[in-house]
Amino acid sequence: MGSVPAWARAYVAAVAVLALVCLAPLTHLRVPWEIVALLAVLYAGCERVALPPGPRGGGGAGGATAQGMGTFLPVLLAGAFLLAPPAAALVVLPGALLARVEQRPRGPRRIWRAAQLAVAVWAASRVYGALGGRAALVAPDFPYALVPAGAAVLTYCAVLTALDCGILALAERAPVRGAWPGLFARSLAPVAVHGLAGLMMAVLWRSPYGPVAALLVLLPMYVSCWVFAQYHRERAAHQATIRALVQAVDIKDGYTRGHSERVGRASVLIARELGMHDERVEVLRFAGILHDVGKLGVPTRLLRKDGPLTPEERRVIELHPEYGHEMVRGIGFLGEARSAILHHHERLDGSGYPYGLAGPQIPEFARVVAVADAFDAMTSTRSYSRARPVPAALDELGRCAGTQFDPRMVAALVRALDRHGWHPAVTADTAPAVASGRPPAHPSGTVGRGAP
Repeated sequence: MGSVPAWARAYVAAVAVLALVCLAPLTHLRVPWEIVALLAVLYAGCERVALPPGPRGGGGAGGATAQGMGTFLPVLLAGAFLLAPPAAALVVLPGALLARVEQRPRGPRRIWRAAQLAVAVWAASRVYGALGGRAALVAPDFPYALVPAGAAVLTYCAVLTALDCGILALAERAPVRGAWPGLFARSLAPVAVHGLAGLMMAVLWRSPYGPVAALLVLLPMYVSCWVFAQYHRERAAHQATIRALVQAVDIKDGYTRGHSERVGRASVLIARELGMHDERVEVLRFAGILHDVGKLGVPTRLLRKDGPLTPEERRVIELHPEYGHEMVRGIGFLGEARSAILHHHERLDGSGYPYGLAGPQIPEFARVVAVADAFDAMTSTRSYSRARPVPAALDELGRCAGTQFDPRMVAALVRALDRHGWHPAVTADTAPAVASGRPPAHPSGTVGRGAP
């Protein structure tokens, strides 16, 4: 189990043994094997086809968390409602053991996932049966039938969350004190929705219409999960594209490593303070992260030059917004972010670059990123300038508001930092500034004026 710590391995083994104990009564129970087989095949097929590797869960040895919407729950919960606890737990095994696992070690992660889900489904089925739920399926009285089903859903969430907290503490050494309520609350709503679908499947299964009608309930849930999976695949592709571009910039211009992520973070603070919709906030985060991607087109010797830049060299560096815009022009999901990449060095008074836009001619996203960019540049230590304290940087932004920066964006950043503070990651270069003779990033007492 390679990189999995010893205590985590012991914990996974203990949960796997517990799952086997849950399955042990199958040897002397009368089991409706046709129902078990059909549900197991359905679950395995749904897991394999509809769900992406990404959302299958977070950390630990199992890669499946209590939020685990990488699990097609209606089938599992229908099994908990229809079958005795050991048989319901058996439904989990084929799908969980054959599921795609991206992280290594894959074998232990599959075992953990199967054992975790089997124990949770066993407990849910046990509670459902103890409250008379299976008897109510024959002639369901829905207000009453919802009580044992609700208790089963709560049990499933509670068991899964408790097991997750254990593996997070042991395998990832993550702090879990106080984490249980949050994990439980986040998992409860989606599991409740899937539990209702599972209950409808179970009721129809026991009705005169039989399994065919139950499968008709499953179809819309499967379609919704498939759409959800496509969304996550697309989002993962977007994130991978952005990550690759940012890593390339960081490698090329090592002095500003981490700058892009911090500008994205500051841009989000401003956007949320302005009340932007979540979708626009996400695109603005992309804009902040990618604002300097055009530096990939600037000669590395200029980006890393220790001496002062000549006017011709500065003009070359000032082409980076246009380079960046050309690089991302074909990336459709960036939307408004493309205009921010092109115009984040424009100034409100029209003296910026590349096109000398003024006032409202400058796109809103560009005005946000300009403030975030200048703020991080002033508060980060680089080879040619010491970091300024946050209050001093905000004072400088305020002094330049109305001429260089949009006062509304500056005020939004001030309010956001008053509320949330600023906790940037350690910059790539935390050494004291060197007397290299290179001009500071913001010469002539102006923030961002001609800054590369």
